[in-house]
Amino acid sequence: MSIRVALVDDQEMIRMGFRMVLDSLPEIEVIAEAGDGDAVLDILVQHEVDVVLMDVRMPRTSGIEATRLITELEDPPKVLILTTFDLDEYAYEALRAGASGFLLKDAPLEELASAIHHVHDGDAVVAPSTTKRLLEHFARAEPDSQTQISALDDAIFEDLTPREHEVLRHVARGLSNAEIATELVLTEGTVKVHVGHVLMKLGLRDRVQAVVLAYETGLITPGNR
Repeated sequence: MSIRVALVDDQEMIRMGFRMVLDSLPEIEVIAEAGDGDAVLDILVQHEVDVVLMDVRMPRTSGIEATRLITELEDPPKVLILTTFDLDEYAYEALRAGASGFLLKDAPLEELASAIHHVHDGDAVVAPSTTKRLLEHFARAEPDSQTQISALDDAIFEDLTPREHEVLRHVARGLSNAEIATELVLTEGTVKVHVGHVLMKLGLRDRVQAVVLAYETGLITPGNR
């Protein structure tokens, strides 16, 4: 079965461009479009959507608020944010709202298709260098009071085994399962099991939430690579 995608962007030409390139892929089907965050909620009532490609700055309801509303639905679709480098802060807020990742709008087709597949499969788009760079940028911009919760690390992460704690640090650095396996001399399957345990124990939905938590608690900070 193909992956059913909804495009949400207030610029019709951008939607047309994404539809054209995605329609060239047999495994992806664009089934609906919306011009703002309000309309996407109507779309989800009318269509079964697997992945929403979401712009951030839109009239009426922003992509951030729309993402928050979508993730509160029962059995919601995944949300993949499409942004430009100038809108990093909005993309970061969308991750905190529940998006499963984000890409730059000028990402190559192969990268976009790969991201849609990863998100659809329940993974999250964390590995690309843009994501790591943006997360570090906003971790650096967090107020000092926000990073004070690093003192609570022991309580937050106390249920993790030493190996799971180590795996979480590598996930927060943006490494894929394969890269973590190489770093820790483990099989990729074993790493996947550890990541699953980390998410379950911390009550997290996916790797993006794990990255955000690691930065917000001070487990990982810029320069602490």
